[in-house]
Amino acid sequence: MNVAVIGLGLIGGSLLRALAAHGHRVAGHDMSRQTREEARSLARAAELPPTADPGTRTIPIKGDWRVAETIPEAVAGTELVVLAVPLPAIPGVLAELAGYPGLITDVTSVKGPVRDLLRGRRFVGGHPMAGKESSGFLASDPHLFDGCAWVLCLEEDGTDLADWLALARLYTALGTRVVPVTAAAHDRTVAEISHVPHLLAAALSTVLAGNPLAGTLAAGSFRDGTRVAGTRPELIAAMCGGNAPAVGDVLAGIVAELQSYGRELAAPDPVAALTERLRTPSDLRRAWPAAPGETAEMTAEPEALLALGRAGGWVTAVRDDKVSTMRPGSGRNGS
Repeated sequence: MNVAVIGLGLIGGSLLRALAAHGHRVAGHDMSRQTREEARSLARAAELPPTADPGTRTIPIKGDWRVAETIPEAVAGTELVVLAVPLPAIPGVLAELAGYPGLITDVTSVKGPVRDLLRGRRFVGGHPMAGKESSGFLASDPHLFDGCAWVLCLEEDGTDLADWLALARLYTALGTRVVPVTAAAHDRTVAEISHVPHLLAAALSTVLAGNPLAGTLAAGSFRDGTRVAGTRPELIAAMCGGNAPAVGDVLAGIVAELQSYGRELAAPDPVAALTERLRTPSDLRRAWPAAPGETAEMTAEPEALLALGRAGGWVTAVRDDKVSTMRPGSGRNGS
């Protein structure tokens, strides 16, 4: 496939490299001249014979990997454009895609606003559930999406099924698990499992302010609970602010849950009260992630695909109008 990736940060850069590694013709563009030069330099280096030490994981770079100076230059002749820019930058990119006849998708962490911006265009919303605290093209990794859940939005009143299947085929071939959901279901769920956790990590990190003893004693639980607070503030603000209604609703529920623990602490026997209260969350966390269940095959129909997504299932491969699927099993994944 001939693909253009607009935005070469962590996600866009990793996708550019993954697509090239799997033999697709890929063009990239970033508004930052420095980023464009970094991408060009790595592309040139990738053309050389591997020099990695034995045992180092490497991917041979196949096909085209070019970096364009402008968006029109990047998208010329392509079948697919991937928008890998922050939500506030999307309107400006779309202005430069006026008249583009191909399919457009994105990797933005909020889907409702992007769907609204792309109404009337050939568009399928997407969001890979992958990342790390570091950002920028130099942090990109062609293996970043190995085994990750990749949301592809399927709106019953506006998504062309053939376009959806084309993207599902592309991404499953990269080794991802494609999850079909609506934009509204996606935005509520990522508020619960990504956006609010970023705010909780940020809030917890503030205990370090003027508190050197806390910094000295902090260990595993603090490290794990605050890891994503190290993400660039602009990125956290963009994803939480872009999904403000769902984030606000979920955050209110979490605040109420935390306040209820305060009431348990005030009980005559706080240890007994907390022990009983913590059993359910402990069981839930121990059971996650669920082990994959058995594979199945079904005809690709919007209603059936959305039911699969609501059940936590995913697509593993696409063959014509048939999809191979998997749902969570009853046991816990040991990985």
